[in-house]
Amino acid sequence: MSVTDAFNEFQSIVNADVEQVKEARSRRNLFKDAFILESDVDEVISSGSLARGTHKDPIHDVDVVIVYDGAQYPEWGEPGPSAEDALDYTRKRVNDLLGATNGTFDKAVRLARWRNHAVKCFLDDPDDPNAFTVDAMPALRRNGMLLVPEAASRDWVPCNPEYLIKAVADKHAEWSSYAGTVRMLKWWASEQDIKIKSLVMEVLALHFLPTNHIRPVAIKQFFVSALFAIEGGNEVVDPAGICGPIQSDLDYEEFAKCLRAARDASIGAFQSQSSNNTAAAIQHWGEVFGDDFPKPLSTGNPLPAVAPALPRTVKDTPQG
Repeated sequence: MSVTDAFNEFQSIVNADVEQVKEARSRRNLFKDAFILESDVDEVISSGSLARGTHKDPIHDVDVVIVYDGAQYPEWGEPGPSAEDALDYTRKRVNDLLGATNGTFDKAVRLARWRNHAVKCFLDDPDDPNAFTVDAMPALRRNGMLLVPEAASRDWVPCNPEYLIKAVADKHAEWSSYAGTVRMLKWWASEQDIKIKSLVMEVLALHFLPTNHIRPVAIKQFFVSALFAIEGGNEVVDPAGICGPIQSDLDYEEFAKCLRAARDASIGAFQSQSSNNTAAAIQHWGEVFGDDFPKPLSTGNPLPAVAPALPRTVKDTPQG
């Protein structure tokens, strides 16, 4: 097995099952078709990783943004109870249109609960560990961006998920392996012992994943550059420049340790490859991505220990 073969096999593991992707798109389109007919809705926008093509296996949720006609809700967009009002109104309309018992458009949603920014809609059994939801976020168009409710602060906050959708599409147009490689990086994050939001990896990839190399070279360079940035005290922030930092509970000290280990392993892979030891190179890539990465026919050398970096703290925001 060559390194290229190993990465191709790993890509098939990382990618969501074709039937699951079809089902996710079908559920997203169900919400779009139902809400676009509403007289108070201006548009329904696809958002999240499915819209960007960066979804990995398994798919946990599908995101839609329901943009209402602000003229019909003049109190929306202001601090106070209107944030909860918009979320509760959207929850009610989900039940009216798509409720499993009496939906007028389709009978599909078993349970709808609003969270901080969106209404989480269960089409599967809410107790099913493999279920994925449709997250419907109400919004208004204001000053070229979206204004969305935030229940925790009882206010409305600006965001621009369309910016990241276009940025990822532009990168993928430059390099056809871009979206698939981002899925690999998100897989890497999910294998770490700390919580790393997938959106953190997407934004880092936007800045540090090159589009002019083959996949192993691009991934190695990503870990080198991302570690340099994080060790330099940089926070991972909204690429649209609106919402600020992305993940409030990200332990930047531990994150740097994870990135450093991945950098060292990827460099080790290239050193092994340059010595014509393909099996050792594949083993090193397995040390980066975990047990699901294909195994070589023989083993390579272990990695050296790593040292910690300095901590950072950030604020949570509704990007994605």
